[in-house]
Amino acid sequence: MFNATMSLYDTYTDGELIQSLKNSDEAAFTEIYHRYWKLMFAVAANKLNDLAVAEDLVQDVFADIWNRRHTIAVDGPLRAYLAVAMKYKVIDARLRRSRITAHESRAAEMPEAADHSLEQKVHFDELRNKLARLVADLPEKARLVYQLSREEGFAHREIARHLQISEKNVEYHLYRAIKSLRIRLGQIFFMLVLGLFLFASTY
Repeated sequence: MFNATMSLYDTYTDGELIQSLKNSDEAAFTEIYHRYWKLMFAVAANKLNDLAVAEDLVQDVFADIWNRRHTIAVDGPLRAYLAVAMKYKVIDARLRRSRITAHESRAAEMPEAADHSLEQKVHFDELRNKLARLVADLPEKARLVYQLSREEGFAHREIARHLQISEKNVEYHLYRAIKSLRIRLGQIFFMLVLGLFLFASTY
């Protein structure tokens, strides 16, 4: 029975699979996975040169699709939709790798600190973690634009090329991100960001 069902889904178009997925059809989801996981894995592995991370990203993309199955909106080919989803996951992975490398470099170069310096570092880490949690809650494009701009130092033109959007869209998403963070952090927003910048520049 299962094999007969799966062979039936083999004949479905991508659009039909998406419609079935919206009704929590696990067989449709499984067919989408089998139809596209190799392509997704190849894209991630080629971009990151790390097979283990690529495999994790494939699982993340499909987990996101299942979690958003009731509201998923695929405008255009499913292949293109999945490629864009993977592109954002790859960018996220690169950002995480970049932050880890930068943190390890600063830690390696940091001399033995006095007690007050350690207290400052603890305070800095708390502020940075608070901001990171709020940034993680931003809408996906706003979060990526903010991270590329404020954390990686990319110019608007570079971000636009990286995300394949216009510079106007970059400005919009950055404005949206900063506005959201300012509202959620209140008056301490600019003090927090300035404090992070000044403290980080000393290491």
